[in-house]
Amino acid sequence: MPDGFRFAIKGSRFGSNRRKLGEAGEVVERFCGQGLSELGDKLGPILWQFMATKKFEPDDFRAFLALLPSKAAGVPLRHVVEPRHESFRDPAFVEMARAAGVAIAFADAEEFPCIADLSGELVYARLQRSRAEVATGYPAAELDRWAEVAKGWARGESPEGFPYVAKPPKPRAREAYVFFTSGAKERNPAAAEALIGRL
Repeated sequence: MPDGFRFAIKGSRFGSNRRKLGEAGEVVERFCGQGLSELGDKLGPILWQFMATKKFEPDDFRAFLALLPSKAAGVPLRHVVEPRHESFRDPAFVEMARAAGVAIAFADAEEFPCIADLSGELVYARLQRSRAEVATGYPAAELDRWAEVAKGWARGESPEGFPYVAKPPKPRAREAYVFFTSGAKERNPAAAEALIGRL
């Protein structure tokens, strides 16, 4: 593995796909305690993805965030939440995530809302618009733009042109994780290589 490589983990759907998120304590505890700490400094972010039908219920979501442990066997755990319902485009949600130190996934997709606000210690972006007719999934100009956006995220900046919900935080350096998912999946590896070459 190259220096700096980290494994990104997807949280259990038994924890995130339920009617009452605040009742997922046992599932979250079991998932986070199943040996993730063995990865040590190779452990990257843990993504908790929610159903597109899951609406923002402040008290319940706050209870879920409180269940996410900050460490497992002494190894820091960094959590990311990916809501996919329009009701999460709410300043209260952004401030809630910031208070918990949990990152909000940036999803560039046609079918789900994009919440661009920075919250946790890292940026977790899922780019989902690759096209089969383009060898690199995205045209060169778009890859150039995403490279500049990723560099801005790493500096802790909130790049222009995205749908923000709350007031941007003060800039501070963050790790930026950028994934190419969905879209023309067969083009995503080429898209990732092309982006890496621009960074």
